[in-house]
Amino acid sequence: MRGRAPLRSLPLRLLLLLLLLLLGSARAAAAETSLHLPAPKNVEVHSYNFQSLLRWSPVPVENGSVLYTAHYKTLFYDTWSGMGCAQTPQTWCSFPPELRRRRRWTILLRLRAELGPRASAWVHTPPFVAETNTTLGPPRVNNVSASPDSLLLSVSPPFPPEPGDLLQYLVSYWENTTSPTEKKLSESKTLFQIGNLKESTLYCFSIQVQLKIYSGHLLEGQQSAPECHRTALSEATRDGYLILFLLGFVVVNLVVAAFLFLWKRRQKIKYWAQPPLEIPSHFKEFLRDPGFDGLEELYSPAEEEPQALVLGEGGGQEGEDPSPNTSRARAVSVTCPSTVQRLLAGES
Repeated sequence: MRGRAPLRSLPLRLLLLLLLLLLGSARAAAAETSLHLPAPKNVEVHSYNFQSLLRWSPVPVENGSVLYTAHYKTLFYDTWSGMGCAQTPQTWCSFPPELRRRRRWTILLRLRAELGPRASAWVHTPPFVAETNTTLGPPRVNNVSASPDSLLLSVSPPFPPEPGDLLQYLVSYWENTTSPTEKKLSESKTLFQIGNLKESTLYCFSIQVQLKIYSGHLLEGQQSAPECHRTALSEATRDGYLILFLLGFVVVNLVVAAFLFLWKRRQKIKYWAQPPLEIPSHFKEFLRDPGFDGLEELYSPAEEEPQALVLGEGGGQEGEDPSPNTSRARAVSVTCPSTVQRLLAGES
């Protein structure tokens, strides 16, 4: 009975040993996990006008400052090399000069975070080729000279060209109207002309550069901001405008002078503008022949006109025979006393 006791305690010892092993492995896993940092995120290559750099998001930690290390290699040399960014606190790393001059090389990059003895896993980027993956900016417009029918443009490429680079400029231009029609022009020179334009007209244009790469395709850049310039006036049009201006000036001066002349002589003009006073034809006949038979009708008592009864002039006394002059004055006063009397007075 006493020999069976050790056998009964054996399963308990095995159970305790298994528990100790499990605790040890858990502690080791926890220690190993604590030695690793989270890997950097948003790792990407940013390239603009063949100026390339590697960028990433910072790794958050509670204590300490995280440092970063970046490496590169090419398809021809399968060996990782430093980029000059070993244990840097920055979240970006520029390409070294030997990589900037190799636009057609396929480059691979990797990055990890480090904090003391702890380090994250390596993060690898997709293959990068500057000639196809870079972004070309817009060209720079240095000067614009306007003529009556064209615009002369001087531009510069967005990056320093290398020997053998084939660059051309795609120009889009249009007349600045309510419904502009866009036209395109392709030039390989940095000094070129937009022709067949209207004089004294506002035109706008935008330019983008195109680089012919090794594969034969064109790498198109960004378009420049639209610029607007007005074409000049031709000599003939300028002379015509000058002549019209001088004629208008002369006409205005003549009108003003005529107005002042008329204003100063307005009394004489008013006098000249009065209609002439003429003796009626029947009075002229009477004056030529005083014995005109119709004279009695002019002042006949049968007339009911008030002026025929009351009007009359003469220096004779009542009962005297009217003289020819008196009869003539009466006849005149019957028809138009005031006007005819003035005429008779003037003739006498």
